[in-house]
Amino acid sequence: MPVDQSLVGREFPPTAPLEVTVERVAAFAASLGTSYDDAGTPPAVPPTYPIVLAFDAMQAFLASEQIDLFRIVHGEQRFTYERPVRLGDVLTATLSVVSLRQIGGADIIGTSSAITDADGALVCTGRATLVHSAAPAATPSAEQETA
Repeated sequence: MPVDQSLVGREFPPTAPLEVTVERVAAFAASLGTSYDDAGTPPAVPPTYPIVLAFDAMQAFLASEQIDLFRIVHGEQRFTYERPVRLGDVLTATLSVVSLRQIGGADIIGTSSAITDADGALVCTGRATLVHSAAPAATPSAEQETA
């Protein structure tokens, strides 16, 4: 079943606040197969770190709309920065659906996640394209076919 067009323009509740800590950044770096060197003054947070919040916002959106993650292909991801993410930032992400179109039986969903600090100032904006494949049509069971 296609995703409902009325989602375009809808904003979803913000994620829970997440403090950017050395431990969280180190775990993020480890998940990428690298290490986090916090010896710098001040240590730089990897520019891809906001995906942690953007993914939480996307998960909440998918759950809210009962869209199965296993039917999603992440088509594209971009971040536009107002300033770098810093250790000690307390961030939230608020996802909005900005576009939706159907192509070849798939929904192409454009999202934008505003990532803000504890003061509500915009830190960066994450834009993602999600490709959603609809559930295949139900096929009758052998028992139903013989009835």
